[in-house]
Amino acid sequence: MIQPISDFPVWAAIAVAFFLLLGAALTLIGTIGLLRLPSFYERLHAPTLGTSWGVGGTMVASMIFFTVGAERFVIHEILIGIFVTVTTPITFMLLARAALHRDRAEGDQQVPHKMDISRATEAD
Repeated sequence: MIQPISDFPVWAAIAVAFFLLLGAALTLIGTIGLLRLPSFYERLHAPTLGTSWGVGGTMVASMIFFTVGAERFVIHEILIGIFVTVTTPITFMLLARAALHRDRAEGDQQVPHKMDISRATEAD
């Protein structure tokens, strides 16, 4: 049973508020980066960091809140954090590769050329 919010310790409320604000700020930074960066490829990086670290802050706040409120250790939020941390960068990497393939097929000159691995190892 979760205790009433009026009985919630001050130290826990401060920790929950801190991590919620941290997670919200990091998510906001990622969102601003998504809106302000000029190209598709540059826009991929900011939301990945904002999502991963923003969810991390919110997840820690949730763990503290429910651990203190239920008076038992609550860690199932870690699974959510693991799934978001693993799937978000992979999704954005797949989006970047699909966009890169599309842009190369269309002959866009601003797209980096394919790296020839055999020439790169000879230069070393």
